Amino acid sequence: MKMFRESFKEFKDLRAVVVTGLLIALSMVIESFTINLGFAKINFAFLAIAAIGMLYGPSVSICAGAICDILGYLVAPDGAFFPLYTLIGAMQGLIYGVIAYRKLSKKTGREFDIEMMIRLVIARVADVVFINLICNTAANFHYGFLRDKTLGAAIAARVAKNLLELPIDIILIVGVLMAVLKAYTVVFGTRRTPA
Repeated sequence: MKMFRESFKEFKDLRAVVVTGLLIALSMVIESFTINLGFAKINFAFLAIAAIGMLYGPSVSICAGAICDILGYLVAPDGAFFPLYTLIGAMQGLIYGVIAYRKLSKKTGREFDIEMMIRLVIARVADVVFINLICNTAANFHYGFLRDKTLGAAIAARVAKNLLELPIDIILIVGVLMAVLKAYTVVFGTRRTPA
């Protein structure tokens, strides 16, 4: 609970609110470049939510995940609004916030932080397994989007898509978020401390 309290305090910091807003806007831009393969959609908007979770923790990233889903619908409505996907977006923020928030090396000035890289990989794998494979597949069945498929066939297609995408996701999340962390440190002159 301490992590959530510390993260909730980030809402009082104007810098945190502004950076979170910019990352949410960036997520919307990235989302607009989604590649629709018919059976699956490929996008890298998770990077912005992961950055928010890493910098500001689960309380902020839960809100950011939900806001991204709602804004994504308002910007590019594709059918009806489904609140279950907003909850899933919030859970995605929770994953990144819990795993990556303030989990940094105590040594300052290190550009190569293996602990953080491992945490980012774990967070992405957890996101893929829990959010992409389990929650989104269940939500698609709940809302009737996969009526013509069995659960096994739907999961098999999603597993194949995510296995192909996961190595690229891991390279991106480690590369981009380590760059975000370095930029954050340079711009704001502070390094996030361990929880």
